[in-house]
Amino acid sequence: MDVVVTGIGLASALGRLEITWSHLLAGRSGICLHQPFPELPPLPLGLINSTPARLASLTASIVREALADAGLTLPQVTCGVSIGSSRGHQAEWEDLARVRYYSPRNSVGLSQQTVAPVLADWLAFLPHGAAVQTAQMLQTSAPVLSPMAACATGIWAIAQGAELIRQGHCQRVLAGAVEAPVTPLTLAGFKQMGALAATGAYPFDRQRQGLVLGEGGAILVLESAKLAQQRQARIYGRILGIGLSADGYHVSAPAAERQAAIAAINHCLRQSHLTPEAIHFIHTHGTATPLNDRNEAQLIQHLFPPEVSILSTKAATGHTIGASGALGVAFCLLALYHQQLPPCVGLQQSEFPLNFVSTAKAAAVHHALCLSFGFGGQNGAIALGQWPPADRSP
Repeated sequence: MDVVVTGIGLASALGRLEITWSHLLAGRSGICLHQPFPELPPLPLGLINSTPARLASLTASIVREALADAGLTLPQVTCGVSIGSSRGHQAEWEDLARVRYYSPRNSVGLSQQTVAPVLADWLAFLPHGAAVQTAQMLQTSAPVLSPMAACATGIWAIAQGAELIRQGHCQRVLAGAVEAPVTPLTLAGFKQMGALAATGAYPFDRQRQGLVLGEGGAILVLESAKLAQQRQARIYGRILGIGLSADGYHVSAPAAERQAAIAAINHCLRQSHLTPEAIHFIHTHGTATPLNDRNEAQLIQHLFPPEVSILSTKAATGHTIGASGALGVAFCLLALYHQQLPPCVGLQQSEFPLNFVSTAKAAAVHHALCLSFGFGGQNGAIALGQWPPADRSP
């Protein structure tokens, strides 16, 4: 059964869906120097507004945009949900921790007006909060899933959403991931690891420094092709195949031999009935950390022909952690739909002999691959195809 995408809701440091895409094509970045927390120094961040977003408001706006883009209205009582988040409502839990363990004198920036709602609504801040919130918005009675697989969360969520349709549980599913990770604890943790960049994100560049945290998300409206065609919906593209695996090796470092990551990509290609040569472009994970970029570049060199076009977008949006794969899938779908490839923002001098897209260009592309690699060795690969397929008429 063909699973197609009929709507996209998206928010990033570059803006909403259409604005983000136009900025990507223009090679712009939404990363700026910010100091959202007075106890921490200024850092480059991919914020949507001048202050960090909260997950609930971000989720609500992206869900509404996805439904509107698909030409749908509320309620959607038979629509499934597969929406994940790696950090979830961490900002709210950090607020609760300040209230619980510190005196008001030490609770920097927390007023009673801020604290009281957090304490009253703490059950809404459980890890599956974004999925439950979406289900309540839809008033659905269909399955509700909330996967969490670190930075591979977005691909996992879309994979599970597509399976709900293929297995006949639903004809329509909202799938993707949302992240509001800019919190003091997250910044301090990545800083302690030495993973944060000082000036910006430069994936695959010889001078790359590390990652830049960003916030945002992407939620797709997945439908069976039959349902989409019946209602004459616009179709961005289709989900061809998925590959998932885990290294089981280290809490943060990828396995050096890359066998599990290779297995995930090969499984994705087999399920999609594609050869490596049939992939026209790859949206990389591309975090701009020395180890991840080297590992990913060598993986691509090992599996794919040298002419495959390589995309990287985290220098434009920042690294949105669990939502990064969902954003990557959305960008792949837009590239397939518009037949345009955006440039690799932030890349000046590559360390690796890959076919990076240096300037936006029109391209005849039919098949795309999106990759995600998360902490704990979580690997995700998803193949996407143009609609209608090249061998079929509309």
